[in-house]
Amino acid sequence: MQLFFNPEITKETKEIIFNKEESRHIVKVLRKNSDDKLIITNGKGTVFTATIIVPSDKKCVAKIIDFEQKTKEWNYHLHLAIAPTKNMDRLEWFVEKATEIGIDEITPIICNNSERKVVKTERLHKIMLAAMKQSLKFHAVTINEPIKFSEFIKQENSGDKFIAHCYPSEKTSLNNVSSFNSNITILIGPEGDFSEEEVSLATQSNYTTISLGKSRLRTETAALTAVQHISFLHYNS
Repeated sequence: MQLFFNPEITKETKEIIFNKEESRHIVKVLRKNSDDKLIITNGKGTVFTATIIVPSDKKCVAKIIDFEQKTKEWNYHLHLAIAPTKNMDRLEWFVEKATEIGIDEITPIICNNSERKVVKTERLHKIMLAAMKQSLKFHAVTINEPIKFSEFIKQENSGDKFIAHCYPSEKTSLNNVSSFNSNITILIGPEGDFSEEEVSLATQSNYTTISLGKSRLRTETAALTAVQHISFLHYNS
């Protein structure tokens, strides 16, 4: 199934006009024609069935004929705050794979040891949408603008809150956590790890220190490991 995305479409929408890029993809690449069906999501769990009424590669128009509200595949809200990697390809890889597995919200956090201070979230959003459509997810991932760690830690993130770091200390393994709150926030630091001050700030804000295994992991690997752990534990609970 080929899935299309349009954030503006609602249950009251009667017709949808695709932009030039998607119109060309529908008509020229997929070779769709009049009366062919399209499956569209607004990223909010609603799936629409439409038929093409104007098969133009510049402005394809489709008529909505049905819609269905889909329940999210996982019953929790996972928010992962990750320090941007020096090589953006690695952060983009994480966004793609985390979207495929299942995540709700991603926030780039600028830490004391961050080598990258600037993140183009519009690029991450495009990668997320492509992964969402490829993996047939109907709920878009929220990609937040970058924020300093010191500001993020002040936010009222409810539920279970975790921070992964490499300093020697008593840590809880995610494997040993038998149940989770419906809201989960996980902090993953930069290549040089969080500073000790940042770890202290997090624990003072009721974040639990966690271990992701015995190996020292790259930032994006640690982040994806956390996402997969949460997904697996919920799937088997």
